[in-house]
Amino acid sequence: MAEEPVRRRLAAVLAADVVGYSRLMGQDEAGTMSMLKARRKGVLEPIVDRHQGRIFKVTGDGVLVEFGSAVNAVQCAVELQHGMAAANGDLPEARQIVLRIGVNLGDVMVEGSDLYGDGVNISARLEGLAEPGGVLISGTAFDYVKNKVNAGFQDLGTQVLKNIAEPVRVYRVQDMPRTPVTAPNDAAAKPSIAVLPFANMSGDPEQEYFSDGITEDVITDLSKISGLHVVARNTVFTYKGRPVKIQQAAHELGVRYVLEGSVRKAGSRIRVTAQLIDGRDGGHLWADRYDRELTDIFAIQDEITHAIVDQLKVKLLPEEKKAIEASATENVEAYTYYLRGRQFFQEWTKPYLLLARRMFAKAIELDPRYARAYAGIADCESALHVWHVAEVSIENILSMSAKALALDPNLAEAHASRGLALHHGDRREEAVAEFERALALDPNLYEANFFYARLRLSHGDFEHAARLFARAAEIRPDDYLSPVLLMSVCRSLGRDADRERWARLAIERSERALNLHPESSGPACRGALALAHLGERDRAENWAARALAIDPEDTVTQYNVACTYAILGECEHAIDLLEKVMPNSSSLEQVLWFKNDSDLDAVRSHPRYLELIATIEAQRVPNR
Repeated sequence: MAEEPVRRRLAAVLAADVVGYSRLMGQDEAGTMSMLKARRKGVLEPIVDRHQGRIFKVTGDGVLVEFGSAVNAVQCAVELQHGMAAANGDLPEARQIVLRIGVNLGDVMVEGSDLYGDGVNISARLEGLAEPGGVLISGTAFDYVKNKVNAGFQDLGTQVLKNIAEPVRVYRVQDMPRTPVTAPNDAAAKPSIAVLPFANMSGDPEQEYFSDGITEDVITDLSKISGLHVVARNTVFTYKGRPVKIQQAAHELGVRYVLEGSVRKAGSRIRVTAQLIDGRDGGHLWADRYDRELTDIFAIQDEITHAIVDQLKVKLLPEEKKAIEASATENVEAYTYYLRGRQFFQEWTKPYLLLARRMFAKAIELDPRYARAYAGIADCESALHVWHVAEVSIENILSMSAKALALDPNLAEAHASRGLALHHGDRREEAVAEFERALALDPNLYEANFFYARLRLSHGDFEHAARLFARAAEIRPDDYLSPVLLMSVCRSLGRDADRERWARLAIERSERALNLHPESSGPACRGALALAHLGERDRAENWAARALAIDPEDTVTQYNVACTYAILGECEHAIDLLEKVMPNSSSLEQVLWFKNDSDLDAVRSHPRYLELIATIEAQRVPNR
């Protein structure tokens, strides 16, 4: 008997759930159930009917609704939030029924009266990201409702949603009713906290790496405490350099408490200030200032962590106390060199990579057991080996990552470094295993996502590469490399709208990086490539010229400018630069990169390009 084909249709799906449902049920189970039933009959169902929706699934705290029109779905969501706010009336905050809502327009699978598939799943993921009382909608829904719904929309950019293959453009519906939600205060709930980036008060922008490092370490330490919910680094760093109203930030981040502070480093002295603030009323719960020798920085970090634990009355388990007090290094000077090396490495040009390697080497000289510094050297040498023809063997790079793993077998950075070296050594399966291990240890590690994405891209696995690059761009808000590479991925996948969005983000981030490091060709050449993708010829050529003026011999700069010229249709100029880069290519990654990079489509049939490809394939010796 032939299997019945899957029925599909296009539908707008609204997903809503109750904020703090478990807390409400714990306080008054019968009363909460009674109120939910009353809201469903008196508010939800009439509004859904008015907008021609169909409720196809109800759970204890949520509901899924189908609409034939995205306009109807979004109008229903807005009216539903206003209706709920009105129904809450003068109820105490602790008893209010508040919803989060997500709306998506997409393809769904039909089984009886139920719907399945990403069309439904995306709406549920958006609902989970929405603020209490808020509405988030996908880009597909926005394309249909813009100028048709009496509401404002805030573009939140492209977001990576759990278990959704492709990043999703997300918009927040603005001017929703104000819905204060009492933070859970029962014993079973975790206190929630966000650590805003510590301000650099040294008067020297070059010291940003140090204040950022302290912020990240405090976040890492607090994240080790099971009794706390801590907002991730990538989220809080979107507030870096912006004037922040603490109560607004607490509301946007969905936390009760906010830690903010500042760092002033001068010679061998350091001053750190920190204050813990209640996000509900802006009241200061704790504040302190530490004027110490620089060598006391680790003790200061521990004291801040313990002060927060004490103030929030969080139980610290013995193993958590031990994990917090354990430090990657006890040598503050080594720590400082490591942070500086990590900052230099992010630029990827040869001068910066050499600087980064020197910083990591100095850190190891000061502390031979500093595992992260060994991983840092391995990363630098991998990049120098592949893109800058440095005399570094794959065996030496693998040996460096092995030293890091011998010191700390569970160091995600070391597994990512080893994966990168194995990738450059043409040992793909082993590299994939190392990257997967790194991501299992730390899914939020930028290097693991970025390096793994490069492997996937070089082998033409564009879908997987897109997910990993998008995650890398989300993890590090100052990352301009991932958006640039995502432009090319989207070009290969034929997703022009996404390509344009990533290009604009790449330009924005490249401009910020260039203002911070005007001597670096990295952001200039990547910005030029993004401008070429958008068809802004004059600006693209100006940025390309600037990049070559800064560092005319850097192969990464030459390659990106070549891609810029290729997109602009200046094929001879592009191949002139490729002739400088390609003859020195020694790795499989580069050969595959040249053959898969859609930015070079315009030159693919050119005789000089074909000759270059043939030459490097003939001379390439596998890196074993």
